[in-house]
Amino acid sequence: MKLIECPRDAMQGLPEFIPTATKTAYLNQLLQVGFDTLDFGSFVSPKAIPQLRDTAEVLAGLDLSTTRTKLLAIVANLRGAETAASFPEISYLGFPLSVSETFQLRNTNKTIAEALTELAHMQDLCEKNDKTLVTYLSMGFGNPYGDPWGPETVAEFTQNLADMGVRVVALSDTVGVSSPDTIAPLFSQLIPEFPTIEFGAHLHTTPTTWQEKVEAAYLAGCRRFDGAIGGIGGCPMAADQLTGNMPTENMVAFFSSHHVDLGLDLEAFAAAQSYAQSVFN
Repeated sequence: MKLIECPRDAMQGLPEFIPTATKTAYLNQLLQVGFDTLDFGSFVSPKAIPQLRDTAEVLAGLDLSTTRTKLLAIVANLRGAETAASFPEISYLGFPLSVSETFQLRNTNKTIAEALTELAHMQDLCEKNDKTLVTYLSMGFGNPYGDPWGPETVAEFTQNLADMGVRVVALSDTVGVSSPDTIAPLFSQLIPEFPTIEFGAHLHTTPTTWQEKVEAAYLAGCRRFDGAIGGIGGCPMAADQLTGNMPTENMVAFFSSHHVDLGLDLEAFAAAQSYAQSVFN
């Protein structure tokens, strides 16, 4: 079981800039918890995501000497990927590839075809620099634009990624439309169909629907889950203001009740939860 903590996703939409020192201190606390991976920052245009314009400075202040947690940085184009790949501390580069043409254009100003071409270059870059590319299939559970979607569409995208050599694909619920009826069939179909790929769940949720979503993905075989302490963040395009990231503390409780050993330092986790309140409130 892999838990990926996503403070980057929690921070990126906040209007008030979080000081670099505050970000660094929070991330250093998270590094003590024992998460598999920390989605810590992004190398994208500061005009697009001003909150994360200091990712390189934050990275320089992280204490990686005693942690088992690996670092993941989000990129939106090849230039950002080249920058991220130049840092030996970063293990994963994450790229959002949308199943929805409309959202791909809005999110990265590229068509799906253009994004796939760039993604192929990123995969080559990662292989040359000993990195792993994580492809997030955004709008993976449906979209509000009327663009084509269904298990066969997601499988077609996944086949393209598998052909490129991509090894990690996270199905992403960008606007919180997923339900057990869409989550379970997708993972149940894709996991056996693509045995070389590790599938993850990046789910957004309302406070009352988180458990049914996690349970559906877990019972369908998913063993990689993204979350954010407090459920902070999520897509600003979501219609429901209560829709946010999957709360990490809820997942910890869920997996504990299913006797899944996550290997976390629960005291460090409690300290991180406390620190989060000062960062985000």
